[in-house]
Amino acid sequence: MQIVNFTPIYSLAGGILIGISAVILMLFNGKIAGISGISKGVISTECPNPHERKWRIYFLTGLIIGGIVIMQFLPSMTSIPVTLSPFKMVIAGLLVGIGTSMGNGCTSGHGVCGLGRRSLRSLASVITFMSAGSVTVFILFHILKIGV
Repeated sequence: MQIVNFTPIYSLAGGILIGISAVILMLFNGKIAGISGISKGVISTECPNPHERKWRIYFLTGLIIGGIVIMQFLPSMTSIPVTLSPFKMVIAGLLVGIGTSMGNGCTSGHGVCGLGRRSLRSLASVITFMSAGSVTVFILFHILKIGV
């Protein structure tokens, strides 16, 4: 298997930006930057406070705008070709959604924010999803030899 588009500098910069944004959100809003929880708060009908929905919309809009800006000014950072069929992408998205619901949070919530707060629940979640991901990749690439 050949590693394609390994970009340690871009990856490090992205990780630093994610960490900074999580700290800023916690400092100024007292909220955890878990994307699944933020997204759920936007679409949920159980969000009684309009201010709660507003900051979540701003946060998600910032993510989208940031991605568009990067695509315009640094297209080499986003030039990885997508080889999955739309059907596989929908299935993968549904599985991620089910997993974040079952795990009470996503990788950003548990991995970045939860571990930063020394949450044992987040540590267990991170160990679980990293292990499951590693086993899945091993099975797909090395046993079944089908890739993704």
